[in-house]
Amino acid sequence: MKIGIAADHGGFQLKQILSPIISKLGYELVDFGAKEQNDQDDYPDFVIPLARAVASKEVQRGIAVCGSGVGASIAANKVTGVRAALVHDHFSAHQGVEDDDMNLLCLGGRVVGNNVAQEIIQTFLQAKFTEAERHVRRLQKVKQLEK
Repeated sequence: MKIGIAADHGGFQLKQILSPIISKLGYELVDFGAKEQNDQDDYPDFVIPLARAVASKEVQRGIAVCGSGVGASIAANKVTGVRAALVHDHFSAHQGVEDDDMNLLCLGGRVVGNNVAQEIIQTFLQAKFTEAERHVRRLQKVKQLEK
């Protein structure tokens, strides 16, 4: 599975820690930046290209990290076809995929610790959408809003 990752200055350090871990788990990683720590950068510059790659299926799932994760989540959800959520717990990491077909995970680099972030990402990447009728029905209603 091809995974995209992006972070601004607030999530840069966590991205640097998580990227090799994701690769070691056997996923092909595409880094959408930032490529260096720059306190003047803006999360949309990295998150929007990642979200577009998720929507176009260039990558199967995405991980976006900013300081709180909120800005990344807001920006990613502006791209049609993206179902992004700010997640800081194990349950939401798998439930968001299983029930809501979440395809982009947002994390707060200043909120969640390295070990917890690693567990959340592993859970997110291993989860599968159940395709239960009720979940498909609900997603269709959400998709109608994008038209």
